[in-house]
Amino acid sequence: MSGAIRLDGKVAIVTGAGRSLGRAYALALAEAGAAVVVNDVDAGTAAQTAADIEGAGGRAAVVVGPVGPTTTAEELVATAIAVFGRIDVLVANAGVLRDRVLWKMDDDDFDAVIGTHLRGSFTCGRAAAVAMRAQGSGGRIVLIGSPAGQFGSFGQTNYAAAKAGLVAMARTWSLELARAGITVNAVIPTALSPMTATIPTYTQVYEDYVAGGDIPVEYRRDHALGTPEDVASLIVWLASDASAEVTGQAIGIGGDRLTLYAHPAALRTLDHDGGWTAAQLDDAWREELSADAQHSGPPQG
Repeated sequence: MSGAIRLDGKVAIVTGAGRSLGRAYALALAEAGAAVVVNDVDAGTAAQTAADIEGAGGRAAVVVGPVGPTTTAEELVATAIAVFGRIDVLVANAGVLRDRVLWKMDDDDFDAVIGTHLRGSFTCGRAAAVAMRAQGSGGRIVLIGSPAGQFGSFGQTNYAAAKAGLVAMARTWSLELARAGITVNAVIPTALSPMTATIPTYTQVYEDYVAGGDIPVEYRRDHALGTPEDVASLIVWLASDASAEVTGQAIGIGGDRLTLYAHPAALRTLDHDGGWTAAQLDDAWREELSADAQHSGPPQG
């Protein structure tokens, strides 16, 4: 077995690090040796994460504020450089939920989720990329996706669209930043958290977990559902020198299961001389393409 993955001398930013998954990422990065800039909109939880890092012998700084605005992104990077001298890793984790079915979702519901997840990752990623390119020593950007972005999710137009966009963003940035030695990947976490607790199937499992119970094996395997700490190990690896050749990927982890997601690919192609009439398209669908059509939602069975 290879030795432990270490991040000594590296400096990381983690957004949304006051609670749950983001907190687990920040603590794991610090335990591996990185200095961490902790961000959250909640000053109390951000300060607690930083205090826990420092209490364990690590180094931490705090930036309180919502992601999305360019000013927050630039403050995060400026703090990393001012306090710790550089920036090596960005984990763009901050997010919110505003679940509604399409016909009940208002503009504010949509904008809040897109503004935090998608715009927040964009502004933070841009600021980090500018600084990393100026340093000239490469870097790591990790965006946080979701199964909702891979498969769609009932009642989550805003969230699913944002998470799908983040995977496309990671693939695009992996191309744009390759010459600078900056890798960009999307992590698709599945873990018990306040967000997953809103899913009726997992509400009781989450409540049992919070009360100190174990997560049943069938959930850890069949549902890829574990603790935030189960996900954090992937964040540490992607932040490290060991993953230098890994970029443009969407990698899922949760419980006992690790998943590498495929890039979108054409299932079938058909050619028709002179183009297609609507009637010919109908025939092609019924006779050729319908058998290969994919269903929305997670794989069944």
